[in-house]
Amino acid sequence: MLGLRHVASRSRAPAASLAARALSTSESLKVSSASPPAAAEERIKYFKIYRWDPDHRQKPYLSTYPVDLNDCGPMVLDALIKIKSEQDPTLTFRRSCREGICGSCAMNINGRNTLACLCYIEPKGEKKSSGDVTKIYPLPHMYVVKDLVPDMGNFYEQYRSIEPWLQTKDGKAEGQAEFLQTREDRAKLDGMYECILCACCSTACPSYWWNADKYLGPAVLMQAYRWIEDSRDDFKDKRLAELDDAFKLYRCHTIMNCTKVCPKHLNPGKAIAHIKKKLAEK
Repeated sequence: MLGLRHVASRSRAPAASLAARALSTSESLKVSSASPPAAAEERIKYFKIYRWDPDHRQKPYLSTYPVDLNDCGPMVLDALIKIKSEQDPTLTFRRSCREGICGSCAMNINGRNTLACLCYIEPKGEKKSSGDVTKIYPLPHMYVVKDLVPDMGNFYEQYRSIEPWLQTKDGKAEGQAEFLQTREDRAKLDGMYECILCACCSTACPSYWWNADKYLGPAVLMQAYRWIEDSRDDFKDKRLAELDDAFKLYRCHTIMNCTKVCPKHLNPGKAIAHIKKKLAEK
């Protein structure tokens, strides 16, 4: 009886191994017969970018670069970084945070001043534009250092001229930790302190184009009003008096390009109107 059982188990073993071989063979045939996944169709987008190098005696020109949108991030800054990394390392532009906080990547994209890190290559809700051309220039009506890098020296000097820091007559009392204000007074600064000084608004203003050496421009004037409106500052009258000038302030003709292009959705035109109103009431 034991012998019969032993023979039966030995006879079943080859059958099991044959079944396993047949199964593995059929699986291998399935794998080999499966076709490779189709490659995604390229979505080529062309970028025409302003180029100028002061070290070369050559007039400014536009260079065209193709970018496959299937292998690129959604923002214009992603495309610029990809072009610089893979096609042309000489392309020059400013960038830092990539989050719309530092204002470094301000430039003119398709005729509108904005931040490259917040500007979609294909804006949401619009038709796919892979065949169109995106034109990129430095901020308008500013001296160019190289390619997409404008000279911000005059802009920052104007900002320095308004003394953008808290000024008090008596300073801090002994043991005072900070200057306090009510929640209501703090709320008055909303819509102004968020400014990142990217200069998109100022370089979109025709009055600033014509009088950049005298007119302070929307960004600087809004920051001036931020300190005029601060309840902790003791030099409001002095700040207003310094702005009461035919060129510093009154070159603003309420064109409102500044408010239209602000990438932070602020309203410099409204702040300038408040300054004019305060001066009229004095």
